[in-house]
Amino acid sequence: MLLLPMATMAQDDLTKKLTKFEQFSSKTGRISKFVDVKMPNISESFMGSLSASIRTLMGGQQNAYFYRIEEAETRSSVSHIAMIEYSDLVEINKALAKLVTEVDADCAVDPDYLENRFITDDGFQIGYYVSKGKASWYLKLERYSNSTVFIKNAAELTTNFTAAQKKIEELKATYGK
Repeated sequence: MLLLPMATMAQDDLTKKLTKFEQFSSKTGRISKFVDVKMPNISESFMGSLSASIRTLMGGQQNAYFYRIEEAETRSSVSHIAMIEYSDLVEINKALAKLVTEVDADCAVDPDYLENRFITDDGFQIGYYVSKGKASWYLKLERYSNSTVFIKNAAELTTNFTAAQKKIEELKATYGK
């Protein structure tokens, strides 16, 4: 019985699903090029800001585009990075618009606790929780780690995520699909 938890944890490690970025960037037998374009930082509530960029992966017959958000190592011993693939970014922007329209009504209900969030296939989360009538926005950068960061406001998230989508669309026109 004592060994059962260890066997379960080992099995979980073996079944971790690769992210879209890992799937595309880990293909062997071909040359891959990474090109980053800086984007505006995202302000955190407590620790400063998250750096952001658009990463284009060129290789083979198709390019891939990712919104890259990185938490500096100052908050924890390791940095955390979200790599949001373009189609997921489009869905996040749709979900974020809906979350923004719901936050005031959720605060007005004054629940003991309420959480409203969107999660991508890769495990990136964006959302807010309401406690004591106040909403706190957050991002969870990585699925398998303690990588939650709290954001100052939703307006900045909306601005940054929309700008990232537009920049990727510009890059697609330049580099191709």
